[in-house]
Amino acid sequence: MKIAVSGGGTGGHIYPALALIREIQKENDQAEFLYIGTNNGLESKLVPRENISFKSIHITGFKRKLSFENVKTIWRFLKGVRDSKKILKEFKPDIVIGTGGYVCGPVVYAAAKLHIPTIIHEQNSVPGLTNKFLSRYVSKIAICFDEAKEFFPKDKVVFTGNPRASEVIGTDGIKGRLSAGLSTTEPCVLIVGGSRGARPINEAVIKAIPEFAGKPYQVLYVTGEVHYEDVKKEAELIGNPKNVVIKPFIHNMPEVLAGTDLVVARAGATTLAELTSLGIPSILIPSPYVTNNHQEKNARSLSSHGAAQVLLEKDLTSVVLVKEIDRILLNKDILKEMKQKSREMGVPDSAVRLYKVMRNLMK
Repeated sequence: MKIAVSGGGTGGHIYPALALIREIQKENDQAEFLYIGTNNGLESKLVPRENISFKSIHITGFKRKLSFENVKTIWRFLKGVRDSKKILKEFKPDIVIGTGGYVCGPVVYAAAKLHIPTIIHEQNSVPGLTNKFLSRYVSKIAICFDEAKEFFPKDKVVFTGNPRASEVIGTDGIKGRLSAGLSTTEPCVLIVGGSRGARPINEAVIKAIPEFAGKPYQVLYVTGEVHYEDVKKEAELIGNPKNVVIKPFIHNMPEVLAGTDLVVARAGATTLAELTSLGIPSILIPSPYVTNNHQEKNARSLSSHGAAQVLLEKDLTSVVLVKEIDRILLNKDILKEMKQKSREMGVPDSAVRLYKVMRNLMK
């Protein structure tokens, strides 16, 4: 079995692809993989570390405003299709799957034109331009939010969830807590703004630190490496209470999540897949700077089911943040209900589901 995978730009497109590959490797140790990305994307660093064959093409995204750059992008797309066809003819995959990002456009389109079975995996509730374009040509479209159905041909859509959800199941929460320097007995809220951090969240949390002192719970605050030194200095100036642990980055996030009672985070698709798979309640602060405002729509999907509370960045203050954390974490009934609703939305077998769709197409 030969499988070509394409996805790039951000971790939200790459980590689900890697999770799927690892699941297939568990099921079939004879499977061969080729990952097609770009040299300037995060995938060029992450994929080779996993000992997965990697090839690159050059492609850029469209500007949303009229620009001569879009003419160049069309030329790069056409060249990307030619280059992708050459790569695919050499590798001879049984199936091609795209997990998002500009690079998927020429790769998956080329595969469809070569009559190779194709899948696109849409992680968000609102798809981007690339997947909308590809939906006309692919064999199947795997989605993670029911809300995404309306954007695609109904006969192609299958709900699989996000493969990243499968990787957090069975992780050791106690080990995760101990690795972060947390108590194993007191409730814990994890506050994280993404791998690079988020300035508005950092500012609100810094002002909230004095309020956290004396609370009957712990706060694990992940600043992002860029902001860590500044945040740490601010915390020391105002007095860093023992129940507030500040870290620049968490390398074993699945384990730490498994030991967490409540999460305050952005609303990226991969994060939400992990939270619901583990049944963790959340306070979601969607990034307002993403395409189609898809993070808010992702977050609303969880809040409409009672699994999360949405707090818009424009309404974020230290007072509001502490009030919301207290309301959920200090009320056992609310916490229990939100945990249940979150778990009901989870798809812990998502990687298996997606692999099953792939096998059916290869028959």
